Amino acid sequence: MATTLQHITQPDISLYINGEFVQSEAGETFENFNPFTNEKINVVQEGRKEDIDKAVAAAREAFDNGPWRTMKLKERMAYIYKIADLIDEEVENIAYLESLDTGLPIKQTRNMVSRASENFRFYARMVESRLVGDAYQVDDQFINYTINVPAGVAGLITPWNAPFMLETWKVAPALATGNTVVLKPAEFSPLSANLLAQVIDKADLPKGVFNVVHGYGETAGDALVKHPDVQLISFTGETTTGSTIIKNAADTLKETSMELGGKSPIIVFDDANFDRALDACIWGIFSFNGERCTANSRLFLQEGIKDRFIEALKKRVQNVKIGDPLDKTTEVGPLIHTEHYNKVVSYLQIAKDEGAEVITREIPDEFKRGNFVAPTMIINVENSMRVAQEEIFGPVLTVMTFKDEAEAIKLANDIDYGLAGYVWTNDMKRGHRVAHQIEAGMLWVNAQNVRDLRTPFGGSKSSGIGREGGHYGFDFYTEKRIIHVAIGENPIPQFGK
Repeated sequence: MATTLQHITQPDISLYINGEFVQSEAGETFENFNPFTNEKINVVQEGRKEDIDKAVAAAREAFDNGPWRTMKLKERMAYIYKIADLIDEEVENIAYLESLDTGLPIKQTRNMVSRASENFRFYARMVESRLVGDAYQVDDQFINYTINVPAGVAGLITPWNAPFMLETWKVAPALATGNTVVLKPAEFSPLSANLLAQVIDKADLPKGVFNVVHGYGETAGDALVKHPDVQLISFTGETTTGSTIIKNAADTLKETSMELGGKSPIIVFDDANFDRALDACIWGIFSFNGERCTANSRLFLQEGIKDRFIEALKKRVQNVKIGDPLDKTTEVGPLIHTEHYNKVVSYLQIAKDEGAEVITREIPDEFKRGNFVAPTMIINVENSMRVAQEEIFGPVLTVMTFKDEAEAIKLANDIDYGLAGYVWTNDMKRGHRVAHQIEAGMLWVNAQNVRDLRTPFGGSKSSGIGREGGHYGFDFYTEKRIIHVAIGENPIPQFGK
């Protein structure tokens, strides 16, 4: 039974700078809307350049002169573990706020939020065990060794899909490695970022170590990217924006990590486990309301199973339950915002104009206030069509076919994106071969998108630059410093003697 909690408004949201919740310098605000009803949830302080300047100054002071960077490792990790414990206390509240704010089904937000505390514990363990240096002996002359030092002020720009989990995924390694942070969350999903600020405030971190500036990418985000006192920018979001960030960060020689768009293939060979491949395909495109960068949005079916698989898809897709995101039985909720809804809907018309067939269903009258797009299949698609090449970022699956392994690889790689890929076959030699040849940062064979925090996350081509996750993120969040120590009387040239 659907809950009526949708209509409960939330307290207005402030910025969090230097350990205090504050108003924006300009006094400007923006409204936050519930995607299920399109009613206002609350009002958010709009940070701009002057607020970013304040937040960066606080983070810079905390890094240069505060205790965070120099405190004993055990003491800093105690703060990280404390944040994890406080998140656990708020799991139900965070899951509710996430669902209210984004339209993601509550069953899915509970799973995502439960991973957030583990992000902090995982990186605490990683810093304790894997943030290590190397030593190089040079005969009896030198011992040379490396140390890892925090880079400085980390600017983190996070997206509106799965916001809390992705915020913690960046904040945890940044803080655990000794950096200070300015977080610019997505303007469409400010609730959980505000709760993260409350949690970290309760953990009593030193002032200025963690800061949150809500606002728009064109103003607050742009100011953060261009600020000379910010050393790192980690961004997850749309490819065009990522390209702009890289250009703007170049002037101040910032390190950037870009996790960008995706249009990931799922390749199903005719010898695959039919039912498991079907389950994985449906979950991979319709979970998260289809608003996920790793969604398997391009389905390639080997010709021998094409008709059977498409018929099975049609039946299952018609049964995917849309509805109130706070109803625990809902599988697909409303899209984040009317602006994004209009974009996704426009692709259904583009598909028709391109000659493809769109298979969808009507939204019930009771849900028409929300930003709903029903789970949709597009068939009779050619790989050159816009709906097969451009990221739709909604519950829309394009279906294509292939003859053999070589054609599957060619079609899968014939695209600008390269984030993820999925291969289904019972011939494991072929599974490995195909996975080795798909141009993507992450591949799964006979599995859906199951994350292992120890492994690198990131894409190739237009899907991004750099890798985070596991110890691979240390290359981004820390700098290597080499110390050369003479242990013998190595010869020194004697100029001018």
